[in-house]
Amino acid sequence: MDLEIVTIKERRVWNNIVIDMPNSHLLQSWEWGEFKTRQRWQAKRLLWISASGDQVAAAQILERKIGPFFSILYVPRGPLLDWNDASLRGAVLKQLKEYAAASQAIFLKIDPGVIIEPGSLSTTEKASRTAGEIPQALREYGFHISTDQIQFRNTLIVDLSKSEDELLSAMKQKTRYNIRLAGRRGVSAHLGSDEDFKLLYRMYAETSLRDHFTIRDQAYYKDVWGSFHYSGIAHPMIAVVEGQPVAALILYRFGNTAWYLYGMSRNAHREKMPNHLLQWEAIRWAKAVGCTTYDFWGAAETQATDDPMAGVSRFKSGFGARLIHTPGAWDVVFRPTAAWVYHFGIPKLFSLMRWRGRAKTQQSLE
Repeated sequence: MDLEIVTIKERRVWNNIVIDMPNSHLLQSWEWGEFKTRQRWQAKRLLWISASGDQVAAAQILERKIGPFFSILYVPRGPLLDWNDASLRGAVLKQLKEYAAASQAIFLKIDPGVIIEPGSLSTTEKASRTAGEIPQALREYGFHISTDQIQFRNTLIVDLSKSEDELLSAMKQKTRYNIRLAGRRGVSAHLGSDEDFKLLYRMYAETSLRDHFTIRDQAYYKDVWGSFHYSGIAHPMIAVVEGQPVAALILYRFGNTAWYLYGMSRNAHREKMPNHLLQWEAIRWAKAVGCTTYDFWGAAETQATDDPMAGVSRFKSGFGARLIHTPGAWDVVFRPTAAWVYHFGIPKLFSLMRWRGRAKTQQSLE
């Protein structure tokens, strides 16, 4: 297939391209690339144009330098293209490999957002009809399933093309009951502003210590929340009881999808089910502003009850969300020894950093 590759350097142009591509995703937005640039990555934005002039594929490639000569490349939730088109798929994978090799990459990681096990599709979705061929095609081009899965392979989504009554009817009875219970017990929810971010970080820190996960320092969240809020993408929503903030979330809207990326809550008033009403109000808001999909951003890897995400998945699925699967992250390795050091040595360092991070989080609340 004869394809021309061009580099895009304008925000509006790039975002319009991404929004129009199949499986469009927030992590391919210009703003995400700029955010990662402030986190020691460099963003390159490539567009594939066919001989007839059609824009047929796109990839925001994040590059991180490793020493003076080498780098790693990552395409989060991409490349974007019609994965049903075997010829296009093959041409883009081949050219991505060539680009990575020319960049002196240790490895190239891609993470296609294509749905490979769609279940029951709505009219607003398009899944790959050749889902079973995708892993095989990736292997044919030298990729293998990555031991380092950066994003969730599974997620849960709600189809917002339904009416509010239909959305409520699709929920599990207990979820619907808890939403109404929260309303009766005085829980309300409203959109927040940048002035709330300090409060939200403190609440997030409390949540991390209670639920045993590690978070970053306040400056990181000031960026990942604040910069996206200023660009009109991130929207904080806060649940309140008797004037007291008790739970919150950060919703990211890009194209026709809203993503629930961050959630936080306090121990106070948990019996009043503020998180249930908060999610329902976020879903209603996303629908009101024109989104057709609400993405809960992550689900359990397995159906096992002891999966670390099992409880979170049960909560999310209660809202009538449908489980979908993607291929996950796949790597093609150019320098095996350096890749081994990166994949097996760096995690030990990160483990130490997480331990120190929890201590710092505790200190921030004292």
